[in-house]
Amino acid sequence: MKRKFFRILLGICSPVFVVATTQAQSTKVNLAGQALNVPTAAVPFLNFTPDARSGALGEAGVALGDADASAIFWNPSKLVFAKQKAGGVVSYTPWLRELIGDMYYTNLAAYSRLGKNSVIGGSLVYFDLGTVNFTTANGTQAGTYNSREYALTASYSQRLSQNFSLGVNLKYLNSNLAAGASVYGIQPGATAAADISAFYRNEVRDNSTGKGLGWAFGAMLSNLGGRLNYGGLERYYIPTNLRLGTTVTYYADQYNKFNFLVDFNKLMVPTPNGSANTNNYFSSVFGSFADAPGGFSEELKEVTISTGIEYWYNEQFAVRAGYFNESAQKGGRKYVTTGIGLRLAQQFGVDFSYLLPVQQGNPLANTFRLSLIVNFPSRTVGNNDVSVDENEE
Repeated sequence: MKRKFFRILLGICSPVFVVATTQAQSTKVNLAGQALNVPTAAVPFLNFTPDARSGALGEAGVALGDADASAIFWNPSKLVFAKQKAGGVVSYTPWLRELIGDMYYTNLAAYSRLGKNSVIGGSLVYFDLGTVNFTTANGTQAGTYNSREYALTASYSQRLSQNFSLGVNLKYLNSNLAAGASVYGIQPGATAAADISAFYRNEVRDNSTGKGLGWAFGAMLSNLGGRLNYGGLERYYIPTNLRLGTTVTYYADQYNKFNFLVDFNKLMVPTPNGSANTNNYFSSVFGSFADAPGGFSEELKEVTISTGIEYWYNEQFAVRAGYFNESAQKGGRKYVTTGIGLRLAQQFGVDFSYLLPVQQGNPLANTFRLSLIVNFPSRTVGNNDVSVDENEE
């Protein structure tokens, strides 16, 4: 049981340990013993959902409107359409709490307008892997260390027209798996990366009844950057990811609205034993769209799908539900998510989400997320928001 847990923990947290402890194995298998051909990358925490709102929506959010500071992760382009002048968020998630009690990650993010059409922001994502007991190949104790990883991000977004915007993130990544100690020759790894995003939105509403329809499209290419080195000859891909999504909003009246979301995600790292495993970084990353040994049908299985439904009453109270689906041949993560949200006086908010796996034995079972939100309203003259004028480009 202890050995199985150790493999689960290492497989989810960082593939560098898998290389160090199972170097002789050429084929990965799941807990049921089935052979897998799963693309993996170092520092997978970069793609962990940081906030409770999207966490309750099946982990969808690239095109979700009414953005708060968590948009720096999902799509910074959305921030130019935020209703507030500035805002911040603090999110906390205990990680793998069904297996171990001292792992967690947290996200601190904030943004501020430079003007009507541009926004700057920043975030810190910190992942604490808890206390890890290291042993040598012959079982000798090699020490106890606190493994930790973090990413610092600077963000800028620009509104190009009334309904369209672009955004970019620059980030620094640090992965300190052995807390600076020399274990298996592992040293702290660090690199830089960038995100590029786009967002479009529009709506048609009746001013008297409030009824109408809105739609939005979002795209995010994240974690495009250098590979990590942990002190050896091997360099590990970071989790470059392409996310595409859309949101449709139905306004029932002035007080009630529904958001319907769907996101598609593709991890842009080479498929094991695939044709994109080359020394050229860009050839490997962008070649990951057509490198699966099983051809196009296998490539489709590497796309995860996130869907969600969100109901809002008077922009103050929200109920959410979602579903996350991944092919059984590519990891098999399948779970239902749910949650609620509350906004107080448009300045403070709290979101909560809960994860319910479809299958028993899922290490992500009962994962919850909590987000605290603070907003700083824009200056207004009468009923006109001088920071965000939807009638000007």
